[in-house]
Amino acid sequence: MTRKVRVGLLGCGVVGTGIVRLLHDNARTIEGRLGAPIEIVGIAVRDLSKPRDAIVSAPLVTEDAMSVATHPDVDVVVEVMGGLHPAGELVKAALDLGKHVVTANKALLAEEGDALLETAEQKKVDLYFEAAVAGGIPIIRVLREGLASDRIVALRGIVNGTSNYVLSRMQHEGLDFADVLKDAQRLGYAEADPTLDVGGGDAAHKLAILATLAYGARVHPREILKEGIDTVGAVDMRYAERFGFVIKPLAIARPVPWGREEALDLRVHPALVSKSSVLASIGGALNAVFVEGAMLGPCLMSGPGAGALPTAMSVVSDIVDVGRNMLVDSHARVPTRAFRGESLQTMRVRPSAEHRCRWYLRFSVADQAGVLARIAGVLGGFDVSIEQMVQEGGRGGSSVPATLVMLTHEAREGDVREALSEIARLAYCHEAPRALRVEEDA
Repeated sequence: MTRKVRVGLLGCGVVGTGIVRLLHDNARTIEGRLGAPIEIVGIAVRDLSKPRDAIVSAPLVTEDAMSVATHPDVDVVVEVMGGLHPAGELVKAALDLGKHVVTANKALLAEEGDALLETAEQKKVDLYFEAAVAGGIPIIRVLREGLASDRIVALRGIVNGTSNYVLSRMQHEGLDFADVLKDAQRLGYAEADPTLDVGGGDAAHKLAILATLAYGARVHPREILKEGIDTVGAVDMRYAERFGFVIKPLAIARPVPWGREEALDLRVHPALVSKSSVLASIGGALNAVFVEGAMLGPCLMSGPGAGALPTAMSVVSDIVDVGRNMLVDSHARVPTRAFRGESLQTMRVRPSAEHRCRWYLRFSVADQAGVLARIAGVLGGFDVSIEQMVQEGGRGGSSVPATLVMLTHEAREGDVREALSEIARLAYCHEAPRALRVEEDA
């Protein structure tokens, strides 16, 4: 091959334009590190008529994405279109032709990654995806290479910037979820349809990828417990602060004993973390991943989780890595999933009902004698004991509800859920109880 890495770019929106700019502005540095220039030979877009940055060369742009993905002069196909279709078909076509692929598409990897990665292994080409998780943080490379000799004890992260931005503003400004989300949409931190972000779907896609890299397990997002941040109110932020906590949107993976075998604990949900914990200080739209290795111990990586240039930086770094492999004819030297395909295993995901932790519980109830005793009795009947409690509001028997907020001792999740279901049916409950997990050592 000629000493040149030729790239076909699928998608030229915010991230795609950032890739073009980075390859242009840092061309000299990149060539010095790679040992060869990187040249874009084709750019596929959905709409040719859309105005574009002057850095994007018009003669290279086409609406025929398949022609770029299969072009004989393209060595590396870079997919930043997003979504499952047509991105999946384009990536598959490129791999089938023996082309390397770099993608930032976490949904595609989480949903169809197994098949695509197996195709890459069969064709002896690279499929890299550093930008698919936590934007500019090199967590994929760290798990794949930096921690190759260690055993991952636990992985906890804030991997969705929108959710972190919303909860951070709720915490600092005392605003409710709906008000912050509306402002986040206005400022461009949240999509017009924010469901994937605030509902936990985006974080679940990323956690599925991280769990495979950390534990060599085949994981599908549907196996992951997923709860959104939309049930968190300003009142919860206030009480969490009172108890010494902040509320963060966490993605959690760790191996746990279950019967005679080891299973995975996989969860995406808002949780209370101690104000002194490492993840408590990660604010705004920042992402962070806190990895605990058996030998390394705790390690925190934090930085921008999105944005044109941080994401483009991760994509271009992958192109450089692929280029290095190409130049020494050493494709797939490092397993893309950190483990060789034959070593990947199907690990069971422990049912969420078996999870044990402390709980934050909030009740809105009639201000009547005996209500507290009744709630405590139901909790106790399900082996849920109260550690701390605050009661506010109510006016001595009036129609104004009282708020009861409790921190429990460690309890089994299934027991907590059954207790709350029974309490919700009581006549003096004004709304469904709210429950948030307390995540220790985050």
